[in-house]
Amino acid sequence: MNLILWRHAEAEALPDVAGMGRAADLQRALTRRGRKQAEASAAWLRAHLPPDARLLCSPAQRSRETAAALRSDALVVPALAPDSDVTDVLAAIDWPHATGTTVVVGHQPWIGRLAALLLAGTEIGWSIRKSGIWWLTARTREHEDQVVLRAVINPEFL
Repeated sequence: MNLILWRHAEAEALPDVAGMGRAADLQRALTRRGRKQAEASAAWLRAHLPPDARLLCSPAQRSRETAAALRSDALVVPALAPDSDVTDVLAAIDWPHATGTTVVVGHQPWIGRLAALLLAGTEIGWSIRKSGIWWLTARTREHEDQVVLRAVINPEFL
């Protein structure tokens, strides 16, 4: 299975108003810079993804807009919300059992913690840049399950 972790692009700041909670956070849209980041990352993905790649995203507006830069058919998965747990994310994406390629558009801190768990074996607070892409592959070599880091793409290099 190929797993592409794509952090949402830059979004509007959460208003500093008492009572603005989770609902307000989920409604934050991409900034102009964020839309450019998402388009650049999506262009790179289009050049490298197989046509049948599965596209999953968080219900947050910023994640849906980031995914839409790639394709309009993203499946919104509640388990990919900003406050999700890595265990819930793994179950939602069916890692490592799903076949083919899955692109997951999500959030810090779980996206960095997920990358750390899959690559280092423990949840560590790794930081993934906004609109950054980490491409991982699950494989078996000589009867050993492995995770290979195929690419790390930061938006400033696109």
